[in-house]
Amino acid sequence: MSKQSRIISLFAIACVIALAAAALSAGDGPAFRPTEKAFYADQALVNFVRPGLAFKITKAEIAADGTVTAWVSMTDPKGMGLDREGIVTPGVISASFLIGYIPGNNVPYVSYITRSRTGAAGTVTQATGESNGKWSKIAEGSYTYTFSNKVPASYDKTATHTVAVYGSRNLDEFELGRNYSDAVYNFVPNGAPVTVVRDIIRTQSCNNCHDSLGMHGGSRKSMEVCNICHTPQTPSSAEGVTTDMRVMIHKIHFGANLPSVKAGKKYTVAGNDYSTVGFPAPAMACKACHQDKSAAGATQASNYLANPTRSACGSCHDDVNFATGENHAGMPQFSDNQCKNCHQPKGELDFDTSISGAHTVPIESSLVAGVVAKIIAVDNVAPGKSPVLTFSLNDKKGNPIDIKTITSLRVYMSGPATDIPSYIREDVLKAEGPGDGRYFWTMAAKLPADAKGAWQFGMEGYRTTTVLAGTQKQRSIRDYTPNSVFWAAAGGGPVTPRRTVVSTQNCNKCHYVLEFHGGNRNDAQMCTFCHNPNLVAGSEQTSWNYATMIHRYHGEEVAYPGRLNNCGQCHTGNSQNLPLQDGLLPVKNGLAPINPTGATTNACLSCHNTTLAWQHAASNTTSLGESCAVCHGANSQFSVSKVHAQ
Repeated sequence: MSKQSRIISLFAIACVIALAAAALSAGDGPAFRPTEKAFYADQALVNFVRPGLAFKITKAEIAADGTVTAWVSMTDPKGMGLDREGIVTPGVISASFLIGYIPGNNVPYVSYITRSRTGAAGTVTQATGESNGKWSKIAEGSYTYTFSNKVPASYDKTATHTVAVYGSRNLDEFELGRNYSDAVYNFVPNGAPVTVVRDIIRTQSCNNCHDSLGMHGGSRKSMEVCNICHTPQTPSSAEGVTTDMRVMIHKIHFGANLPSVKAGKKYTVAGNDYSTVGFPAPAMACKACHQDKSAAGATQASNYLANPTRSACGSCHDDVNFATGENHAGMPQFSDNQCKNCHQPKGELDFDTSISGAHTVPIESSLVAGVVAKIIAVDNVAPGKSPVLTFSLNDKKGNPIDIKTITSLRVYMSGPATDIPSYIREDVLKAEGPGDGRYFWTMAAKLPADAKGAWQFGMEGYRTTTVLAGTQKQRSIRDYTPNSVFWAAAGGGPVTPRRTVVSTQNCNKCHYVLEFHGGNRNDAQMCTFCHNPNLVAGSEQTSWNYATMIHRYHGEEVAYPGRLNNCGQCHTGNSQNLPLQDGLLPVKNGLAPINPTGATTNACLSCHNTTLAWQHAASNTTSLGESCAVCHGANSQFSVSKVHAQ
């Protein structure tokens, strides 16, 4: 390179950096979040690197000889162009491309690009992408990509075609990790408007649980991209099973509950065993993923209701043999043409053979009236006194319920609410009231003589309801009430409720509806009564404290679908940050190297359960308490949010 060329290049880089810094400081566009490494990086470094990656395909066309060209932009989150080669702007960007078409309504994609793979199942052909085409630079961050693969001369110019790009930006040298992105572009080659799409489940629905989709190393981030390869066109080479999205996703999520798995077989794809996966939502809650348009925006969100198929339905009900009729009421089904004749979107009754009927979540059934128990007031909350509860019992329509029809109804009391040491539980089925849905209960238990602070009261209960009595569909439903939690100050005065660590709303993004212990415990705050720092079980005195149990379950015992280092997926109000609230009790745990364990150490090491971590905690704990917040406090160098950032 000549001296003049180097000067021009350096000047160009300086101009780009200056423009980027101006854009970053202007305050427009998305800001970095506390869950991202860039949020904590030096501002000068951020201005120089401009972390992030956003792909966009603005145009695609197919030439007369079948050559496919796509117009692609690569920008930072504020829309400033990025250099693909990492010369003018930091970070080399890798990109791969897909192209496929939709042969007709309600059918999967067909990819134009395929590959052969040989495995235990033999040699199979699979849909794939490419990255060996020709790049041409239009401007900084703006390129054309010409595919090396061509479409056949006989391709259907009237069909919807989709070009997709996926890839990453390497910022490892700046300690900002890899930035991932993908994008799709739909078009009809003859210039007609796009009317046929494959838009059944949106990425937003997946991310309720998965936090942020990032399959195959992180770069496949959207359902729109996944749909192009995961079709009947692509069997796995290891097992020979289909990776068609309709089949694979249902079977993966149903995993341990598949009839074939319960019969002793395994469900594996590409060497990965999904036979132990437990879907966190009720198995029949199709709408946990198939969210309606108002929730997630998918234009074909109701496709599963309107167009049942053997492949989709048989993926969960994999003990059905459609060829012979086994487990299908003895009725063979040789095509999908008549599926909707019997399996209509909605029938006349819950639990019938209609799709929505057969997948009725029991607690949501229209055949149960519903039970809503609510604590209205708690009086006489004072040291040495027996609290008096006023509560209501109504159905979902607000009609009063006779308490004599309730199967179980219990009230809990515990305090102080700073941290729950233990609880008292009483059956209140004998409570009396004036007949308008209100009832009164004077607790047999008394508050301790030295009681102070806020005390927590909770209520759980259910009514067993028999529906469709006398029919072959007769069943009993535990019609449970939403938990009611109420706080009152011992001796009067202002009430400071227990800190909110997680919210039921966050839990239900993944769980759809909490219904532990038969549905009795369905609110995160209600769980704190029993799962307190003193709760242990078994000969080993294993802790069942809330933080210990939940961290251990999600971190070790189940295949957590989100990113474990995104604490905000569950925690609310940055409750994961230190220091924790004063006055928290140490946690009893016979399995812990330090027993009892300080509240902070317990919360963190129930995930970071290593010998080195326990040694570190022990060396930073004295008779005066834990010093964790010195280094891991919210504004410290190693704050919880910072070390967990992506």
